[in-house]
Amino acid sequence: MLSVMVNIAVGLVTSVISGSCVWLWQRGKHARALRRKETFFGITPGGECLIVMNDKYDRPGSAAHRDVRAMIEVATLASDLGCQVSVESSKAFRASNDGRTEFCIGGPWSGSNQRTGGHLTAHVPGVAWHPYGPGPDCNAIEVGGDRFLWDRGNEEYALVAKFTPPESTSPVFLVCGQSSLANHAAVHFLKRTHPELARAVASIDRFCILVRVSSIATYGFQRTGLERDVTAAAFAAAV
Repeated sequence: MLSVMVNIAVGLVTSVISGSCVWLWQRGKHARALRRKETFFGITPGGECLIVMNDKYDRPGSAAHRDVRAMIEVATLASDLGCQVSVESSKAFRASNDGRTEFCIGGPWSGSNQRTGGHLTAHVPGVAWHPYGPGPDCNAIEVGGDRFLWDRGNEEYALVAKFTPPESTSPVFLVCGQSSLANHAAVHFLKRTHPELARAVASIDRFCILVRVSSIATYGFQRTGLERDVTAAAFAAAV
């Protein structure tokens, strides 16, 4: 009888120890994943995330539905990481991001987000954005000698760049797509695939990638993929 009780006690202790080890391992795994996420996005608990919103190109003072969805995705990301969120209009905001992680959403056109255009000129000089107009280059993104054309509603691209301005202590994320849908798709892509992206780019401190959004008529903003890492060409000074 005694030996049976001893065996039961040993079994219970072993189960408790095993369960505790599994719990500790899972908690450690979650903590490591959370730290990697914080590092990739440059967001720290108790910090601040600044979202600079663009205007809808044909309605100054308003934002496209998909751009609002992109903003909500960023705000949710920051909130999940214990970060405060503030939102500024690209037309009104004229300052450095300082110690705030900035997400600047929207294309560089004067009617959309002039701040994006300023960021591109100052920090990502290897990128050229073709204006709206007749011809196949309408709204095309050009970088490294290649042009990424706009096939509206079918296949579109978004440029995503991360860098830290010299006067700032936190990074800027540029999310500039060829449409508001591409902006939303790019933010969704970042949130979903950041562990893989961290391994795909040479450095998570500064990178520039092109995100492809395809089969839009069928899958909307959700079919996305990494088209190309254009970091070297994007940050190279224009000749």
